[in-house]
Amino acid sequence: MLDQLRHHIAALLGANCLRQTQAFGELSVIVPAEVVVSVLRTLRDDAQCQFDQLIDICGVDYPEREKRFDVVYHLLSLRKNQRLRIKCEVDDRTPVPSVVELFASANWYEREAYDMYGILFSGHPDLRRILTDYGFQGFPLRKDFPLTGYVEVRYDDAQKRVVYEPVRLPQEFRSFDFMSPWEGAEYVLPGDEKAKP
Repeated sequence: MLDQLRHHIAALLGANCLRQTQAFGELSVIVPAEVVVSVLRTLRDDAQCQFDQLIDICGVDYPEREKRFDVVYHLLSLRKNQRLRIKCEVDDRTPVPSVVELFASANWYEREAYDMYGILFSGHPDLRRILTDYGFQGFPLRKDFPLTGYVEVRYDDAQKRVVYEPVRLPQEFRSFDFMSPWEGAEYVLPGDEKAKP
């Protein structure tokens, strides 16, 4: 069944289907970012596909690539009981066309991808932050975002308002050893010092 869908989508999209991958019973199709609206419209309106629900849009960061982001669209066809993943690669300056006109649910998904990764969507009706504060600096899900962030936010009871301060770390980061005692730790575990060798 998945093989039939894969061949049908390859024929349906033609040159817009850059490549396909099939793993763990799921099909992923990589398409150029500039044609994502027409690709999703085709997949929604085609009688053999009927992917009429957009479940999610998310980003993936690959900072070592020239086009560092994957924008991933998860589609569902209730009539055909099938799922499909559409991916497009984009850099941090080139906007991806918004698909809000096709799927109303894309509004908040695209805002989240912008807020967390800085991925731009052209034609979006209201592209602004949705999860972080409007004055937030940076994009927290990028791999080059610092672990501690830039500022911390707290409520100051004396000033009766929220204040922003530079991050202060009262203690160093801890390094945890996740080796279990059954794997043969190189040191004496607490309580074992009483045992005879």
